[in-house]
Amino acid sequence: MGEFLFLLLFALVFLAPFLLGTFILGWQKKVELKHDKIGTRKYAYVGFSWTYFLFGWLVPIFRGEVGIGLIHLLFTIITFGIFQLIMPFLYNKQYSNRLLEGAWSPNDTEDKNKLLRYMVSD
Repeated sequence: MGEFLFLLLFALVFLAPFLLGTFILGWQKKVELKHDKIGTRKYAYVGFSWTYFLFGWLVPIFRGEVGIGLIHLLFTIITFGIFQLIMPFLYNKQYSNRLLEGAWSPNDTEDKNKLLRYMVSD
């Protein structure tokens, strides 16, 4: 019985950021974007970044932001991993802002476009 309680407590502590983030920011949703000049399509994300929660600083690298990924790795090392517990709450918003500040525009349903604009505006 003691082992079960220990495992349950460990699972709750480990999953706490994920559960909190999903409760506060909602499940991660993707919104299609279109490049204004060349017409290429890409996805922006809103909500809690469960991919960042699971894979950390590799997510920016996979999304083509190698410099950002290396900076996140550096911060993760300096903070002994605490940075990776904070960034899932912030990364999708920052990534989407960088895309929208570039030459990308929302190109999805009106509801998703409104959601993206609402989530990245501040």
